[in-house]
Amino acid sequence: MAEQRRPLREIARPFVADGPSGVSIRGRLKGLTPEDEQVLRLVGAHMGLLASADLARRCQDGLQHDNDTWARRKRELTAQSSSRWAGSVTSHTHDQWGLSRRAQVRHLRSLAAAIGTIRHRLALPVGQRGSRGAPGGYRSRHEWFQKARRLAILETEYERVRGAYEAGHVSVVRGSRRLLNQRHHLAAANKTEQRWRAEWEARRWFLTADGESGKRYGNETIRVSGDGEVSIRLPAPLAHLANARNSRYFLTATVSFAHRGAEWRDRIEANRAVAYRIHLDVQRGRWYLDASWKRSALPVVPLGALRAGGVIGVDTNADHLAAWRLDEYGNPMGAPRRFDYDLTGPATRRDAQLRQALTRLLHWARQTDVQAIAIEDLDFTDSKSREKHGRRKRFRQLISGIPTGRLRVRLLSMCAETGIGVIAVDPAYTSRWGAQHWQQPRTTDKRETSRHAAAAVAIGRRALGHPIRRRTAPPPQHQSDATGHRT
Repeated sequence: MAEQRRPLREIARPFVADGPSGVSIRGRLKGLTPEDEQVLRLVGAHMGLLASADLARRCQDGLQHDNDTWARRKRELTAQSSSRWAGSVTSHTHDQWGLSRRAQVRHLRSLAAAIGTIRHRLALPVGQRGSRGAPGGYRSRHEWFQKARRLAILETEYERVRGAYEAGHVSVVRGSRRLLNQRHHLAAANKTEQRWRAEWEARRWFLTADGESGKRYGNETIRVSGDGEVSIRLPAPLAHLANARNSRYFLTATVSFAHRGAEWRDRIEANRAVAYRIHLDVQRGRWYLDASWKRSALPVVPLGALRAGGVIGVDTNADHLAAWRLDEYGNPMGAPRRFDYDLTGPATRRDAQLRQALTRLLHWARQTDVQAIAIEDLDFTDSKSREKHGRRKRFRQLISGIPTGRLRVRLLSMCAETGIGVIAVDPAYTSRWGAQHWQQPRTTDKRETSRHAAAAVAIGRRALGHPIRRRTAPPPQHQSDATGHRT
């Protein structure tokens, strides 16, 4: 009997991706005196202890938490700081607790997927080949035995995590779990104990103040004037360190924002809410101040309006972006573009590489007067597990190297500033069908079209609402010309 083909899954409709909901900028506090640094360290350490204690109490409350317990915690914090400091602490505590709960859900889903895959493969005969989309049996009895042991471990872990989730228990580390684990591996982290201790203490400080509209300069706790003068409302136990009235301490250093400075100044002059965070970069020995606020909802451009001028289809890969411009009818125009990046090294370098590639892409989009960029709505969360792809370690590394989440967040924020829309499309079959229908026809004697560039054409056509498949040539007797393909 002939093997039956698997039916194609339903393709989701393209949609216009929402822009960023907030803005964050950073400025350096230059010219701090030793007295200023000492005050910042004392305030950060004092509020950090209160934040740690409040987070511990929130974790103990678990699912029994309600508005009364929240108000009780805030009153206790107010006696040791101020009402606004207490409000910032409790707000960030709830954000941390909620983030941990969402992480538990994702962990449970990952464990359930791994358990299901192992059970499926253990039930098959050893050596049985898999089919497309379904893995086969394990290669040897030894591998079958090892996976049976791993299944027991995963099932135990799943029951433990599910019990913690149902009971409302979360595991949170203020200062990051990764930095905590480095304490036992200082040589591998290339750090001394003093250096680690300094970073650990700085990470656990709390110098964050939420904004409040209607108050002077949009924030009463950490206030920044239009000329960059910074003042802090000291907690009650540290009020004796104030150098101004109302328990305020004015820093000698000033701050300026090179990016979005005019927008920030317009907000504080209108007394609109701006949240601030002061932190220390231990490695560089520099103090920074971050300002953030919610931006007003941008008008959503209809999908039809974005399609009117054509789009640029972008295929995301582990080391580059493949892009091709398409007109409104889905025809590729000009030559494809490739924007390379190198995602090795520290996080700052990776982010800079990604930002540079997207900047070049947006510059090209503005030169061509295109109103939208089409990208795939990728999510490889369930595809990075070794249980799904078995021994295909290089393939798993390739998937893990594609910066799907970071690229989408960065692209949305950058496109919002340039007025370019982002159309997200279903990634199903774009690489396969793009190579099948567009790679060979777009290859010439002087230019060879890559599989990724052909996938960019498929992505762009799906965003425009056209089928990826090229038009089939009519029979010769129905062609207007003598021979050949009319398309």
